[in-house]
Amino acid sequence: MAGTPALSVRDLSVSYDGTPAVVGAGLELDEGQVLAVLGPSGCGKSTLLRAIAGLEPATGRVRWHDQDVSTTPTHRRGFALMFQDGQLFPHLTVARNVGYPLRIRRTPRTAAAARIAELLELVGLSGFEGRLPSTLSGGERQRVALARALAASPRLLLLDEPLSALDAGLRQRLADDLRRILVEAGTTAVMVTHDHEEAFAVADRLAVMRDGRIVQSGPIADVWRSPADPATALFLGYARVVEGAAAAGLLAAAGIPDSVSVALRRSALSVADDGPLKGEVVDVRTTPGQLRLVVRTDHGELDAVASLDRRPAPGDDVRLRVDATRMARLPGRSASHQPALD
Repeated sequence: MAGTPALSVRDLSVSYDGTPAVVGAGLELDEGQVLAVLGPSGCGKSTLLRAIAGLEPATGRVRWHDQDVSTTPTHRRGFALMFQDGQLFPHLTVARNVGYPLRIRRTPRTAAAARIAELLELVGLSGFEGRLPSTLSGGERQRVALARALAASPRLLLLDEPLSALDAGLRQRLADDLRRILVEAGTTAVMVTHDHEEAFAVADRLAVMRDGRIVQSGPIADVWRSPADPATALFLGYARVVEGAAAAGLLAAAGIPDSVSVALRRSALSVADDGPLKGEVVDVRTTPGQLRLVVRTDHGELDAVASLDRRPAPGDDVRLRVDATRMARLPGRSASHQPALD
């Protein structure tokens, strides 16, 4: 990244009773960008976030621009942390919840009222000033929590699984809104999540975490196009990883150079009358937008899709087209090549 990053984390480690929770983590983030730390539950991502905030004893360095804040107390770092449950004060109205950080800072009443109004408009809750949290939906409560986190104009906003408590449909809608809100506010933010679709919707950059370590980081498009290893590819949402001769055959059918292994999205193979690959349908599953197939080919059993107007059945012969844009060549081999559950 050109220039000095706004946030720089170097060799950050956290242990509990001698057991490593975060090991040698390194991150960089420019002003105004959003970084998603993506990983499964228990991988250490929330611990990493809390260490950046200064809430966990850690070794290593956390810098904000040219200032080393590694030993700076949490309340003096200028960072704000938003938890997954929002942690609103149930007895305070929406306006008083949002204005709480301003009251702590003794912001003049007129300026505080203007800031509260500005933030509620930003999160789409103008007119909710007098409501209590118990009268709000889950998504509305998270919007209030976000407005409160932004109230004091933090240098860095840290978001700990901010949407995980919401149902899937609402989570996707609010992820899009969260991206808009952060961009409009010009906020630099680090968000941890276990949901890759949520990360893709909100963030500019992605860090993939596994077993306490950052295994890959970079711009989202780069990480998606070139996963570091098979385990990362499967976690990012690729449906299957194939290796050796099977990978070479698929890549040849796609017209791209050979590789040791290749990660396939579920839609990398599609049924087409002029497809170069032949196979036999093993299983068919209907979804609202397409048919999902498992097809036995010369390269093993592979996932494929077909349009709803086709009616392939188990035992049918089909031809498959290969879409090179829905594949990723991987640098190494792994035994971890089982298909994803979904």
